[in-house]
Amino acid sequence: MRDTMRFGLFLLLIAATLSGQAETGASCPPVAEKPPLEAMEAARLNARDHGFLWRVSKDGRTSYLYGTMHVGKLDWSFPGPAVMQALSKASTVALELDMLDADIQNRLVMGMANMRSVALPDGLVKRLRQQAESACVPYAAIAALSPEMQIDMLTLMVGRREGLDAAYATDAVLAGVGHRQKKNVVSLETPESQLQLLQMADMQQTVALVEDGLDELESGRSRAMLTRIAKVWADSDYADMAHFDEWCGCLDTEIEREMMKRLLDDRNPGLADRIDALHKSGEQVFAAVGSLHMFGPAALPTLLEKRGYRVERIDFKPM
Repeated sequence: MRDTMRFGLFLLLIAATLSGQAETGASCPPVAEKPPLEAMEAARLNARDHGFLWRVSKDGRTSYLYGTMHVGKLDWSFPGPAVMQALSKASTVALELDMLDADIQNRLVMGMANMRSVALPDGLVKRLRQQAESACVPYAAIAALSPEMQIDMLTLMVGRREGLDAAYATDAVLAGVGHRQKKNVVSLETPESQLQLLQMADMQQTVALVEDGLDELESGRSRAMLTRIAKVWADSDYADMAHFDEWCGCLDTEIEREMMKRLLDDRNPGLADRIDALHKSGEQVFAAVGSLHMFGPAALPTLLEKRGYRVERIDFKPM
């Protein structure tokens, strides 16, 4: 189940666009549409906290770490009171990528156009088409993407049948809040580095990745795993997420273990360095990245604690 870890934040933009283009019908999940103002206001007023939040303190200043979810529901997309309080105290909002930054968007478009693509065997293309049809997404809408991005996109889209849509990702909402509040909004990574993560080294690895992803989709495991991760995130279940490696089914093979290391453990030191540098410069940082970066032996809270920070988990009050 390594595809769940592969999502670059820019895929959310594509997935949200595809959600708007998705087909409708009795067998298709509802298409995410901009809700009426009354529904949005009700969701905002009734918002409760989800995800995982830590207070990190050093040199007389306090910053925050927040674990996000890259798909969600309308009711989850508005930050709850504890998250909003942490956001209000921050001078800088730091995201994996600020997807509202025009330069970031342009570099992603250029990078995607330059990604190496390989011609997949006809059998795999047929299976990709079938999965796109199952997700009610026109295959033509993703056919120009690299095979790696096609399988990642279909894995994201499968959550729509459980009401989980990239249109309601918390990352984009946090970027919007930061910009509206005139905070310093920064990217912790570059578009180029995220695109590189999605590109396999050679055709053999690409084919293996697509086959693995299709097996997960066709068996229903992708949908079940995305649903479970979303529930763990929505319930802020620290204990269950801390044991993710025991139930994810994503460490069963050598290539899966290598992918997990590459996508999480190898990135976390760079993320920690960037957050540390922002804090040292005098900023109070609200750093929001995918929740899996917050757990495990190389987790961001652990790495910052090793850098001399006082790290405190913030438990949300039940509503």
